[in-house]
Amino acid sequence: MARIDATCVPARAGTVLGIARSIANPAYRRLARMEPWLRLAVPALLGVFLTSLIVGAVIQALDARRDAVQEATQSIELIATLTESYLAQRTPDVARLGETAAGVLAQALPDAATDNQRTILVANKDGRVVAASHVDLGPHASLIDIIGPGQPLTTFTDRAGVMQITLPNGQDALATARSLPALGQIVVVQPMSGVLAGWKARLYGQATLLAAAAFVLISIALAYFMQAERARAADDVCDRVKDRVDAALNRGRCGLWDWDIARGRLYWSDSMYAMLGYERRSEFLSFGEVNRLVHPDDTDLYGMADLLASSQASAIDHDFRICNAAGDWVWIKARAEIVEGEEGEGPHLVGIAMDITEQRRLAERTATADMRLRDAIETISEAFVLWDADNRLVMCNSKFQKLRDLPPDAVITGMAYEDLMAASDAPLIATHPVAHDGPKIGARSFEAELGDGRWLRINERRTKDGGYVSVGTDITDLKRHEEQLIDSERRLLLTVSDLRRSRHKLEAQATQLADLAERYLEQKAAAEGANRAKSEFLANMSHELRTPLNAIIGFSEVMESGIFGALGNEKYNEYCRDIRHSGQYLLSVITDILDMSRIEAGRVRLEKEALTVDEIIGDAAQAVAKDADAKDITLEVDPLPGVGLLADRRAMQQMLVNILRNAVKFTPDGGRVSVRARPAADAVNIYIEDNGIGIPGEAVKKLGRPFEQVETEMSKTYKGSGLGLAIARSLAELHGGSLRIRSNVGAGTIVLVHLPLEQMRRRAA
Repeated sequence: MARIDATCVPARAGTVLGIARSIANPAYRRLARMEPWLRLAVPALLGVFLTSLIVGAVIQALDARRDAVQEATQSIELIATLTESYLAQRTPDVARLGETAAGVLAQALPDAATDNQRTILVANKDGRVVAASHVDLGPHASLIDIIGPGQPLTTFTDRAGVMQITLPNGQDALATARSLPALGQIVVVQPMSGVLAGWKARLYGQATLLAAAAFVLISIALAYFMQAERARAADDVCDRVKDRVDAALNRGRCGLWDWDIARGRLYWSDSMYAMLGYERRSEFLSFGEVNRLVHPDDTDLYGMADLLASSQASAIDHDFRICNAAGDWVWIKARAEIVEGEEGEGPHLVGIAMDITEQRRLAERTATADMRLRDAIETISEAFVLWDADNRLVMCNSKFQKLRDLPPDAVITGMAYEDLMAASDAPLIATHPVAHDGPKIGARSFEAELGDGRWLRINERRTKDGGYVSVGTDITDLKRHEEQLIDSERRLLLTVSDLRRSRHKLEAQATQLADLAERYLEQKAAAEGANRAKSEFLANMSHELRTPLNAIIGFSEVMESGIFGALGNEKYNEYCRDIRHSGQYLLSVITDILDMSRIEAGRVRLEKEALTVDEIIGDAAQAVAKDADAKDITLEVDPLPGVGLLADRRAMQQMLVNILRNAVKFTPDGGRVSVRARPAADAVNIYIEDNGIGIPGEAVKKLGRPFEQVETEMSKTYKGSGLGLAIARSLAELHGGSLRIRSNVGAGTIVLVHLPLEQMRRRAA
């Protein structure tokens, strides 16, 4: 098996079609390998050949043109010399030059002298043309008009020879001149179109022949390429057919065989090699190599060959095992028939081999599964029976025999339904259908009462082959409990009726609670509207009162200062001070009311900036220092260095100043007020402590609400609107913090302002 196991490049013939083509034409592969080079060589050779033809034709045309010009030059010199000789011998004087020249040109010169546009001109000593061949130039024509001025031809005459000149009309021409002593000049002119007329005619003929030859060569090349393209298309079709056949064989786990019986060799398709895991080394396998792969217990290829050679069989359909590359046995189903080859080739056994290993395993698994199914049916607790499409018994378990009281010898596979029921000792008395939530097609369930008083629950389902399977369960105990359940259900219905009445009562109570909640919401909305109206009224009134108060305070200051003269009495000055103090106090109260109304209306916007705790406490202490000095109160400040926060400067100032003023106001003369700051877990606490009169415990709860004061209007001894702490609490809450008060009567008060630093840092970021 070294030839099979060796690694090699697979043959081009991957199917029986390919191997037949390779055998029919052994040179096909060599031609296929040479075809790309031929496609490059053929156009190159044609191009070289056409280029050679064109170059040769161009060289020949140039030589012919040179010869034509040389021949015309010789003819012009000869005609000029001949004309000069005739005129020199026959012209007696200048007066008769024109007459003599006309006669010579008409009679003495041969007719070919003026062919191809060649013109002979005779001019006198003045340069006027007196005679011309085949051209009527008029009585006043001159050589200058015909050949152009400044020509060296008329100057050097014989010495100039034949020259190529440009005529006045821009046309190139060959010309020569001869001098007639004492008479004039002879000029012979021939345009280049006339000189090259014959050459052009020959050139057109050669070009026609060259074009015809090129057309023929190009046609041959196109025919070659068309044929090559057709051959390539045919190869592509063969390759596609090969790919499709191989794809179908690979997908179906099949392989093609071609057994040349006479030569004793076999051809396998690529799919056969892939199916067995081998790699192709050559196109054919020997008879002995394949026979060694076949399992010895399954078949003998030698015996099969003898059978086919003796014409005792023309086809085979055989299952056998063959060894794959991994050393495992693979089941193969071979189907083939004898195909007669060409004369002298001998018969071939051509067919297909399929991998049926999975089918074999499936058959074994099916047999095992059938055995397990019978065991499983026997072990279930329900009675099981299977009928075919003709209502004949297929199988049943012992539970079915027991429920039907069937003796073991009475159950025979294939027995009709009626015969089996007749042999039963427990016939059916009645059946009751069982209702389903969704009935299924080909299925039914019912309860059956047997003659001995037992009950069965039977479920039947149709099978795909038209039969049906029936499963029966003994429900005698369930039926006995059914009556008990019915009695329990009756009692349960009575209980449900009582619960329904209780539910009606609860629903009525829920309706009442809903009405109360709706009225509460209406009252809450009305209260919120009244609160907003109050805030708007206070804001408007505060704004309206600030304008006249500013005038009152300003005029009282002017009167007190005496800018426009003395008031005349000291009492007036005292009255002005009272007016100014009262106006300033009223203005501060109105400002507090306006601030409180703005806070309640939600129109306060904080403008935060980076501040330090020391800076905030220092500014607030400086603002109340004058009031503390007036009462001889010691103001102590214990700052917290290095701690910063993000806050509104004006709001913080107003909050701390309001608290400190309350502390100074309610602390007796000579008392003490202290301010200290302490860090506390991502926050800072500011404590304002005094040793003043203190606050009763029941009054602490209502402090911080607008217009709430400890003293009543009847016992009030300290001035104030009761808004200071309310504004301070609201500003602390706007900063995300809180304000708390702790106090004892006669022992003083401590106000705590808690400001979270983490929230400030996040807002700053």
